[in-house]
Amino acid sequence: MEPPFPALSGADLDRLGAALLRSAADAIVYSGKDGRIGFWNEGAERLFGFTASEAVGQSLDLIIPERQRARHWEGYDAVMATGESRYGKGDTLSVPALHKDGRRISVEFTIVPVHDENGAMAGMAAVLRDVTARFEEMKALRRQLSGR
Repeated sequence: MEPPFPALSGADLDRLGAALLRSAADAIVYSGKDGRIGFWNEGAERLFGFTASEAVGQSLDLIIPERQRARHWEGYDAVMATGESRYGKGDTLSVPALHKDGRRISVEFTIVPVHDENGAMAGMAAVLRDVTARFEEMKALRRQLSGR
């Protein structure tokens, strides 16, 4: 049985990829092995407040709260060494992040490991979404349920 529409290939697939990367719906951030930002889309600008020109070339510390940095880099280095992460298989990780104006936000993300032509880790892309409102609602609900 043939699919109801033909699969995308070639130029159509390239256009789809470019449209997704430019999208403002979700933040897409790429960083190399050294943890420096190499790609920052419109969604990242909207979510974090930094323009691409402000973010590209900077360390991911730009958006990682200081208290979470050691843990982040431990995990990041492990993924770079092994190429493996459960967050690359669709599981999401919820973490605090920093906005340009200094406020903390809550984000959920998955990662996409990026390999070089020899199969070694070159970096990774993260697809991030703001879940601050949901996080705050859950905190309020927990307080309410505990009677505080």
